[in-house]
Order: sequence, then structure tokens, then C-alpha cells
Amino acid sequence: MDEMGYHESLALLDWQVELGADEAIQDRPVNRFEAPAEAPKPVSPAPLRSGPAPVSPIAAPPPPDPAEAVGAAVDLATRLAAQARDLPALQAAMAGFELCDLKRGARNLVFADGNPAARVMIVGEAPGRDEDRQGKPFVGRAGQLLDRMFDAIGLSRQAESGEAALYITNMLPWRPPQNRDPKPDELAMLLPFVRRHIDLADPEVVVLMGNWACQGLLGRRGITRLRGQWDEVQGRPALPMFHPAFLLRQPPEKAKAWADLLALNARRKGE
Repeated sequence: MDEMGYHESLALLDWQVELGADEAIQDRPVNRFEAPAEAPKPVSPAPLRSGPAPVSPIAAPPPPDPAEAVGAAVDLATRLAAQARDLPALQAAMAGFELCDLKRGARNLVFADGNPAARVMIVGEAPGRDEDRQGKPFVGRAGQLLDRMFDAIGLSRQAESGEAALYITNMLPWRPPQNRDPKPDELAMLLPFVRRHIDLADPEVVVLMGNWACQGLLGRRGITRLRGQWDEVQGRPALPMFHPAFLLRQPPEKAKAWADLLALNARRKGE
């Protein structure tokens, strides 16, 4: 608007005010007591999509059944053990077995020690700290006591003659954390390897050292009740005995262990 138009407009507005026009009105009156008509709700525009349409989320699969997982592990262990034709092949099969969580926390596989041609085979429970470090069973304080116990009846893991030798292994080849007891699923999945180990070593007598060896190979626990009572494992005489670690904690029980050693000595000599 130019300058002349501005002044003319302002003069017209002043003239209307002098005539009494002090508010803006419409052509027809408005009844403000009537409710105004409801305005239509605004419709939000559809968002612009850049790229493919979103995909509906897929429901997560249910967690695996623990019993089925253990069963699959036992089946695999059974196949691997059966395929082993000698002790080195069995050791390699156990080293390659990945379904036992104990392996992830252990330093070494503890397979065996002593003379595989021994007439007497000892099956212990599980490696401890010293065994895990050295990769051999019964090398800590309990192992030293075991050596003295069997040396008293003329048996040694260092002996070259099968007649005077010992062959030693465990139910578990890997150390459980904090030396805890073996779990049932661990015993179940590693039992096929232990059974194959006994078959390949082919001892004349099996010594079951402690509760967990009895649980795994006899299906029973309660070493104070089982010790000294001859049983059978895979067609071979089996003698449950106190574990040396138990004897270190309970020295008075060594007398019973000595009686069991004498019974073992008499058995191997055919007396």
C-alpha cells in the first residue's frame, strides 16, 4: 500500500468510529448460545515409507529341552566311544567331545596313568586342582596316599609288569569347578567313554574309588555300605573302596581300607 492509500484508509476508519461503529460485525447475527457444530477430526497423513514394508516379528523358538540335550550328548558319546579301537583313539575322541561344559573350565584332559596292561584298574571320581594342572589322575595328596596304599600290597603305577602294575582313570576327565560333586548329566554323558576305557584296558579286577565311581558303574551310592563288598562291572570283579581323599579327612577309616586291600590282594593271587 502506497503512502496516499494509507492516509485515506486511516481517515475512513476514523469516520466510521465517529459514526459509532466500534466493533466488527457480520452480515447476519450470530447466536453464541448455540453449540457450535463439531469440527471434523483431522486425519493424519500416512507416513512416507522409505524402503521395504516392516516384517512382523517371528516368535522365538522354545528353549531346548535339557533332557533331550543330555540324551543327544549320551548318544554322541556312545558312538564316539564305540568307534575307538585302542586307548589313544579313545583319548582323542574324549578330547574332541564338546558337549560337556566341564571341558570349558578345565586346563587339561585327565585321561589315565599307569600301565594299561595292569591286571588291576582303578576308577576314581574326578580330577582335582593338581590333577588338572598335570593332566594325570591321583597326583595330589590323595594320590600320594593311594600310591602308599597299593605299594603295601606290591602294586604300583610305575611297574612294567602287568602283574604288579596299576592302571588309573576317573569317571570324569575334566575337573569340576571348585571340586564340586559331579552332576548326573555329566556322569551320564561321560559314562560311555569310561565303559569303553575298561573294555579296551581289559583288566581282571576293577577298583571303584569312592561314591561317584560306584554311582556311575554300579548305579548305587553309599560307599560306607558298599565298600569291601565284591560286585561286578562289565563281567569283571569290582571292589568298592574308600576314596583316599576321604581317608585323609577320616584317618580312623584307614583300617577298613587296609582290609579291602588285603581282600584285593587275595583275589588277584587266587586265594
